[in-house]
Amino acid sequence: MNSVGEACTDMKREYDQCFNRWFAEKFLKGDGSGDPCTDLFKRYQQCVQKAIKEKEIPIEGLEFMGHSKEKPESSS
Repeated sequence: MNSVGEACTDMKREYDQCFNRWFAEKFLKGDGSGDPCTDLFKRYQQCVQKAIKEKEIPIEGLEFMGHSKEKPESSS
């Protein structure tokens, strides 16, 4: 799948490959220490945000997920 911005598509593929490799080879085997794809994700996220702004896509009220997003507090 291509990215929202043509200029971001290669970054998306690079990030997807990195994440899928890490997820399969590390995370699923119990090694959750660190995510080697964080820098790729941040660069891709910035590219997407720029493309959204340039294309004037309305995003008011949407929450973006990402590495800096805090997990919600448990209410139990």
